[in-house]
Amino acid sequence: MKPIQVGLLGIGIVGKGSFEVLLRNQEEIKRRAGRGIVITMVADLDVDRARAIVGDGVEVVSDARAVIANPEIDIVIELIGGYGIARALVMEAIAAGKHVVTANKALLAVHGTEIFEAAHAKGVMVAFEAAVAGGIPIIKALREGLTANRIDWIAGIINGTTNFILSEMRDKGLDFAAVLKDAQRLGYAEADPTFDIEGVDAAHKVTLMSAIAFGIPVQFDKAHVEGITSLQAADITYAEQLGYRIKLLGITRRRVIGEGAGIELRVHPTLVPAKRLIANVEGAMNAVVVQGDAVGTTLYYGKGAGSEPTASAVVADLVDITRLHTADPHHRVPHLAFQPGELAATPILPIDDVVTAFYLRLQVADQAGVLARITGILAEADISIDALLQRESGEGEKQTDVIILTHETVEGRMNRALAQMQALPTVLAPIVRIRKEELN
Repeated sequence: MKPIQVGLLGIGIVGKGSFEVLLRNQEEIKRRAGRGIVITMVADLDVDRARAIVGDGVEVVSDARAVIANPEIDIVIELIGGYGIARALVMEAIAAGKHVVTANKALLAVHGTEIFEAAHAKGVMVAFEAAVAGGIPIIKALREGLTANRIDWIAGIINGTTNFILSEMRDKGLDFAAVLKDAQRLGYAEADPTFDIEGVDAAHKVTLMSAIAFGIPVQFDKAHVEGITSLQAADITYAEQLGYRIKLLGITRRRVIGEGAGIELRVHPTLVPAKRLIANVEGAMNAVVVQGDAVGTTLYYGKGAGSEPTASAVVADLVDITRLHTADPHHRVPHLAFQPGELAATPILPIDDVVTAFYLRLQVADQAGVLARITGILAEADISIDALLQRESGEGEKQTDVIILTHETVEGRMNRALAQMQALPTVLAPIVRIRKEELN
């Protein structure tokens, strides 16, 4: 049978890895897919570099649209990144009747609904396993492996840069800025790490997982996003003393509200009990926990980035499309797991309506009655305390740290209580607030 012909747009780190993995394992892949899969055309602005990678036998061009226009190309791999030209090229490939494989989580998180609708109308597939958690097959698990389940919640470490930074802060007792510089020197963080450290990259990924898990449209603009830039070494140390570790988590959860339902969609630093497996994921590794009603809790762990781990997911998508290339479009696995006409209008909850527990650190005057006033404010707000730690003040010190862990409460209620506590003259600095999840 004639091999499936593939056009590759962009041959950077992941593109090079995808080409090499496909070439190296071509016989094994052919046995799995039922026919050969061959990259026959590559588009890259650096034509000479691209030719040096792919060698003879592969046509190299500088114009991506030449790949899309080639009638022999069955699948287009988009590895350019970004929202602009990548979106235009993906939409043009779909319009030309090409299947698409992409690792572009930003593109799908912002424009996914439009792209999936266009692909469904044209009867082609858009595969994006590589867009979330690199080599971990979490998209396939949510779309297919867990399809019998009603998903309750997902929580994931889905950005390796921030997890590396947090691991280093914990191990070395350093503040964020010092560890970031080291991460950049070692190549774990980009020269401009904004998307990573501000939580945007993780938010792109959890937005896609949320859509698949709950059968809702892709709604990145409604995600609550916080990064790790304001985290301090002191809070990581206090969390350890209380039996917790701080991780940047992407969290999405289905909640019943009255007679309806809402979806939590958020990214922020989170205290996680040290005994949880996900709390022990260190360095640049990724992990995703999924809670389903039938299967219970499942954990997916592995490398979330890198040339060949991400290439593993790209090539797996090529194999899936090849297997289903001639199948009736109406009987393929839907892009977002649910049939297009069955997506729900369940609202994304504003952060004030989210229910979670909290870690609070207050720098207070070391005098009688301060702790009673603080706990009184929490009691008046109907917020119960789970644990309390007060640092012993040294001789001559006039201030001390009070650490409070609360039970679950509505975020808006906590915000009002925090405003009252911050206004106390005995509270000497901005209160540190970090959300806490038991994940049980």
